[in-house]
Amino acid sequence: MDKSSLDVEQPHSMGTTIIGVTYNGGVVLGADSRTSTGMYVANRASDKITQLTDNVYVCRSGSAADSQVVSDYVRYFLHQHTIQLGQPATVKVAASLVRQLSYNNKAMLQTGMIVGGWDKYEGGKIYGIPLGGTLLEQPFAIGGSGSSYLYGFFDQAWREGMSQEEAEKLVVTAVSLAIARDGASGGVVRTVTINKDGVKRKFYPGDTLPLWHEEIEAVNSLLDIVPAASPDPMVI
Repeated sequence: MDKSSLDVEQPHSMGTTIIGVTYNGGVVLGADSRTSTGMYVANRASDKITQLTDNVYVCRSGSAADSQVVSDYVRYFLHQHTIQLGQPATVKVAASLVRQLSYNNKAMLQTGMIVGGWDKYEGGKIYGIPLGGTLLEQPFAIGGSGSSYLYGFFDQAWREGMSQEEAEKLVVTAVSLAIARDGASGGVVRTVTINKDGVKRKFYPGDTLPLWHEEIEAVNSLLDIVPAASPDPMVI
């Protein structure tokens, strides 16, 4: 085994699955919770959905430090923006700030982000800001290492005009599928639903997620899955 893969001094990386979905009335953001350092899992229950304003959140992937510092700067700028204008910033303004910081520092940052929220002008909006700082408005966005397993699934499962319940179920199902297939994604699933009524966070423990092909149910001990039948008697 490559010893460098076990070096705990490596940058903390969120080999990640992050998702943003629009529905009829708002948006749903979702993410897994595994943060890794090489092959070492540094945090099994990290929160990758960060609040920027009362009505805008961002999903973070890539380098944990890079995504955190971008989120901190954007939160500060948006606070000043709100004070100057006397009203909350729109989702597009928040996404544009993330894009500007990502693009201006693209040679130094290793992070991709999804900004989602609701405002009174345009309703629920999702913006993807992948590595390099491109800004893409999308009906749904997926990112992180687990996203490569989900493009075909979303092409089949997503549809316009979904209800809030349908959108939340889609996000949880998609993240659980990525966790099953992607070794860098794991832990629990967190979601944030944002609409005109406010923000609602939900938490889904790992043992409540749907199981996929060839997965086994969570057990407390490997002895629980060993057949309990007595061994055959010895024959001399």
